[in-house]
Amino acid sequence: MATMSSRPSSTFHLLLPPHPLLIPSHQNPSLSRRFPPPKPWLSPPPSSVSLSKTKPHHLSFSSSTSQLHQSSLPNKQSHLPDFPPDTPSAPPPSLEDAQILYSKCIKRLRVSARYGDVKLAKAVHASVLKLEECTFLVNALIITYLKLGRVSDAYTVFGDMLEPDVVSYTAFISCFAKSGYEFDAIELFFEMRENGVEPNKFTFVALLTACNRLMELELGFVVHSLIIRLGLLCNVYIANALMGLYYKCGYLGSALQLFDKMSERDVASWNTIIVAMVNELKYENAFGLFRKMQKVELCRADHVTLSSVMSACAGCCAYKAGREVHAHALKIRYEGDLIVNNALIAFYTRCGRFEDVEALFRRIPIKDVFTWTSMITACMEFGRVDLAMHIFDTMPERNSVSYTAVLAGLSRNNYGAKALGFFRRMVMEGVEITDQALTSAIAAASLVMEKNLSEEIHGFAVKFGCGSNSLIEAALFDMFTRCGRMPDAQKMFFRRPLDRIRTVDWTSMIGGYARNGQPEEALTLFHKGVVEGTMDVGEVASAVVLGLCGRLGHEEMGKQIHCHALKSGYLYNLEVVSGIISMYSKCCNMEDAIKIFNAMSERDVVSWNTVIVAMVSELKYENAFGLFRMMQKDGLCRADHVTLSSVMNACARCCAYKAGREVHAHALKIGYEGHLRVNNTLIAFYTRCRRLEDVEALFRRMPIKDVFTWTSMITACMELGDMWENPLIRMDKGIKEMNRFIKEYQTWTEIRPVRFCLGRLPGRSIRMICPSGHRVRSFCNQIELALTLLLRVVFFSDSTVWIHFTGVVALVLDIFRS
Repeated sequence: MATMSSRPSSTFHLLLPPHPLLIPSHQNPSLSRRFPPPKPWLSPPPSSVSLSKTKPHHLSFSSSTSQLHQSSLPNKQSHLPDFPPDTPSAPPPSLEDAQILYSKCIKRLRVSARYGDVKLAKAVHASVLKLEECTFLVNALIITYLKLGRVSDAYTVFGDMLEPDVVSYTAFISCFAKSGYEFDAIELFFEMRENGVEPNKFTFVALLTACNRLMELELGFVVHSLIIRLGLLCNVYIANALMGLYYKCGYLGSALQLFDKMSERDVASWNTIIVAMVNELKYENAFGLFRKMQKVELCRADHVTLSSVMSACAGCCAYKAGREVHAHALKIRYEGDLIVNNALIAFYTRCGRFEDVEALFRRIPIKDVFTWTSMITACMEFGRVDLAMHIFDTMPERNSVSYTAVLAGLSRNNYGAKALGFFRRMVMEGVEITDQALTSAIAAASLVMEKNLSEEIHGFAVKFGCGSNSLIEAALFDMFTRCGRMPDAQKMFFRRPLDRIRTVDWTSMIGGYARNGQPEEALTLFHKGVVEGTMDVGEVASAVVLGLCGRLGHEEMGKQIHCHALKSGYLYNLEVVSGIISMYSKCCNMEDAIKIFNAMSERDVVSWNTVIVAMVSELKYENAFGLFRMMQKDGLCRADHVTLSSVMNACARCCAYKAGREVHAHALKIGYEGHLRVNNTLIAFYTRCRRLEDVEALFRRMPIKDVFTWTSMITACMELGDMWENPLIRMDKGIKEMNRFIKEYQTWTEIRPVRFCLGRLPGRSIRMICPSGHRVRSFCNQIELALTLLLRVVFFSDSTVWIHFTGVVALVLDIFRS
């Protein structure tokens, strides 16, 4: 197998020392610098009775941040029972009796370790003191104490041993390596070598574990050489530990070499190398190794193997391969394994198969918090917010991850106000607020776009000391730009020197200017960042600047960004390519826009929408409808509300009733029957096609109606019939509904569609009858006066007010026609 490491494979051999000798740390200056001398924190307590030993050895251990599970450090007085000095010693037991006592002590130590009985272990310890030293029995006592977390007691026994063997040392080395005392484990290994004790395979596994946690690659090379000298490299446990060390230190090629040379492999060997491939995003290699593993008869995949391969399938959205792995898991009876099922939920979620996620979730017999949280994440991913909240409310147990998953899902689905309310609930219930939770709350405040709320969230972040986190800072910066707090955004941006501002900050600031209607300032800042050489024009920045060029009509700068994207290899990014197409179309260069679109090897829904909207804007309605049919035949992208609205707009402008009916049928087929924006566009389409009965039928079926819906319906009735003879408009309920919407959104942004829709008919009459610019402005002033009167009386539900307004519009029309 080819080496996949970025470092040269020869380093694997060159760094191995020619003489495999481990020099003690106090004689090796390089090791002394890397491993500082330990500080004594544990010393053997004095005991009045101990095993006979002429020269006990002492070992010091350094303090570490992680604490071993020990109730207290040993006191000055020994915990061992004191025997009076004048008590006559009993005669030593016979060999047969000693063996019986040893056997009983071993059994009791096993029971003590199994049930966590410290008193029983101490009783056995007292019995052992009365016997002659048996290394096997003393080692069993040490291991029992270590399993019970009694490190000081274990060290007492270890310090009183006459001749500790490899088992004694290995027990402590393994304990320290797994408990956060990696330096002490390495130091103890050096002492074992000084005392002439040869390590075994378990010693090397424990030592390599310490090296792995410290990422001590150089020491790992030295240990590797000693393993080769002692002929232990053929041991599967040692080889697995070495592979884990090399992979974690970035030497994946060396790990692969070691894996290929292994004469014997177990499931841990396969798992180690498969996990390494998945973490390095080498999914195809992971699949290949899994298929090779299936051919090995004596090695069956376990839950680690299956979950790792499922992660690879999810990473590259390999649905077919994932189904094969799922079938293999069922075949080897892993359908009830919790880890495998959690990985399957994540896989089906990533592949967009919500029906498979639901079916799998129902079949899982045992669910943990991670399973419930994964299901919540899946529901949020597919926009099933109500179902996600129901699952959260029915969870038997919740943690901070579950709360954060709900909060992040609400923010991603644009439920800003609901997300902020849920965040308040988290704070009130005392849930741990993680960085991800705070980032989601800030994103929710960005969606609401209220200055006061953004200031509250900002104060919360500063109060809890989370403002220094880079992700939270980026979220705060985005919130400032979305909530109209550009002075705060500028303050945050310019508080650091230009050479220390990150590219993501440059991009966010440029996007903030563009979002707040300051495109010139955005392009000026972009030019400054490029000239100073502190901004890397990446994919996101290219897409933002392309949007600005399209808005301002700067085709020359847009072409420069296009060339930069081509040289930098950004044309694989669909967002950048869509930005290029949009820029050329807005600059009235449809020829280049179509060329870029046709050259795309892969298209997403945004790419199709961009070119369809461009065709509609250029009044090329037939081309827009042709592109929509191509999109349907392509089958790789499903139309969304933007696609359907754009195509329906094209059909409306050319009064293509038959084509519009096809688009309407397709919208119903893909589940857009109740979508508000699509339905509003359909009302406008049927109005242009003079199909009042279709407008009325659609209006009755709409589950949700907003100001656009009501004003579109009123416009349809004004154009196609007597508005006040229509029962839909006369309904008092309908009038109240519209009043409620208008009262709720009393801003210019929401009132403007009302003014526009009700003024459409007179406006078109002006353009058809009175082409003179002076007369057009004069008549527009009269319409503006009528619309001003509407804004003053629109909040009343009395139908006579509407009748008076329609009379004003009719009077203006009569003036125009005369």
